[in-house]
Amino acid sequence: MRLLPLLLLLLLPAFSQQARRADVAIVLGAAQYDGKPSPVFTRRLQEALRLFRRGVVKLILVSGGKAKGDRYSEGEAGCRYLYQHGVNEQNLLCETESRSTWENLLFSKPLLAGRTALIVSDAPHLPRALLLARRLGINAQGWPVNGSYPLSYRLRESVLYELARLGITH
Repeated sequence: MRLLPLLLLLLLPAFSQQARRADVAIVLGAAQYDGKPSPVFTRRLQEALRLFRRGVVKLILVSGGKAKGDRYSEGEAGCRYLYQHGVNEQNLLCETESRSTWENLLFSKPLLAGRTALIVSDAPHLPRALLLARRLGINAQGWPVNGSYPLSYRLRESVLYELARLGITH
């Protein structure tokens, strides 16, 4: 029976994109290259920007630290990208220390100050991110960035979800 959730995750879209309102969109970090968001990160940022422009969220929180040798954090690069695309500084929250999905959410929680959130990430990544958010007591729903994701990525996220569900890892 445990195979059914895995098959559903692999074969069906994880979530429908209905216009749910929340206070904050949390954009989970992905790679950045010398201050420029990677294509994966850019898609997440663009989705959060669409939510902001449509009035679905009032704030955007970008979360992500630096890899060794980086000059910029993912949070800095993402906030700069959104600012350059018209989001005012007062509508941006930037978390710049996290190095994993667990830390993205753990370090973002104090910035949320009890606000409701939409977690913006890739559809295969979202179930695990929501599981971790619930464990941290974050009032969040998911907002998938749909796309064509490799089977290896979907499988990896399915395994990581199960490990997190069992409490083996974050």
